[in-house]
Amino acid sequence: MPTKDYYEVLGVARSASPDEIKRAYRSLARTHHPDVAQDKADAEHRFKEINEAYEVLSDPQKRAQYDRYGSVNGAGGGDFGFGGFGPSGFGDIFDMFFGEMRAQQPRRAGPQRGSDLRYDLEITLDEAFAGTTKEIQFSHLAQCESCKGAGAQPGSLIVPCERCGGSGVMRSVRQTPLGQFVTQTTCSICAGEGQVTPTPCATCQGRGRHEVERKLTVKVPAGVDDGSRIRIAGNGEAGIRGGTPGDLYVYLNVAAHPIIRREGLDTYLDVPISFPQAALGGTIEVPSLEGMLALTIPAGTQSGMTLHMRGRGMPSVRGSQRGDHHVTIHVQVPTKISKRQRELLEEYARIGGDAVDERSFLDRVKDAFRPE
Repeated sequence: MPTKDYYEVLGVARSASPDEIKRAYRSLARTHHPDVAQDKADAEHRFKEINEAYEVLSDPQKRAQYDRYGSVNGAGGGDFGFGGFGPSGFGDIFDMFFGEMRAQQPRRAGPQRGSDLRYDLEITLDEAFAGTTKEIQFSHLAQCESCKGAGAQPGSLIVPCERCGGSGVMRSVRQTPLGQFVTQTTCSICAGEGQVTPTPCATCQGRGRHEVERKLTVKVPAGVDDGSRIRIAGNGEAGIRGGTPGDLYVYLNVAAHPIIRREGLDTYLDVPISFPQAALGGTIEVPSLEGMLALTIPAGTQSGMTLHMRGRGMPSVRGSQRGDHHVTIHVQVPTKISKRQRELLEEYARIGGDAVDERSFLDRVKDAFRPE
């Protein structure tokens, strides 16, 4: 029987999935590998123990037999059949663990897409309603026209890096008790490019790109809302080593209107009218985002009543749909009146004009205090 529980060695539960077992093994192997562990005396024994546990628990058949009998050779068997841990035995496990590290070696970089850019543009609500065209100016990294993005002075050569031999990486080999351990790092001379420019371009100092100011005309469609964005493909930063350019994103900020407010596709307006207009009704002109519109005031309109003008709100960016224009009426009471106006109002009051519909008022009070 094994001296230790393999699940305990790896620090996992007996119900652990293969991925959980693999992650636990890798974490422990990184810590206890003899080449990196601080306690060299115990490292090899601990590392061998971790590998024993992983070899059994990572194999479905061996794991099933171990779970049933406590060994991998049947009930009561004491031979775990690892074939020894000489150089060849460790080599397979070493390659399994460190092969992933070797696969992640630096490689010479290829073309890279340029970065995207953001531009914040403020427009008015009227411009958002009708659509507009704006000219914007911004700075960005453009491909150097002198060297066409190569980074070398025109007519000069780009040569392989002498330090890394054109590979873009530096290799160092160490002998360990488990075999060769190869370390690869990005070449500090060519920064992984594998080539250098003896005579850099004077315009871009060898970078292949340089910062320039640019003007661009942006078409803003009708119906856009605050926070909308417009994507202009290929107008971001220039790519690197022949890569495609990024995109420009124009974010719209719609400024507040002096009297009209917007909610989605609907617009809202407060309009004052006089008492005679509210009592007698009539037609008035009200402002909207498309100009002055005629609005019919029904006789007996109350202060706070909202009248709806269908299809007079904001247009939709994605279709022919339009919102509504909602007009809230506010009946104004004059603070100063002439002698003649006073006489007429007093006459109006004498003939019952100052009567209030008390039943309607009391109903509203009851509704306000009625439990829901």
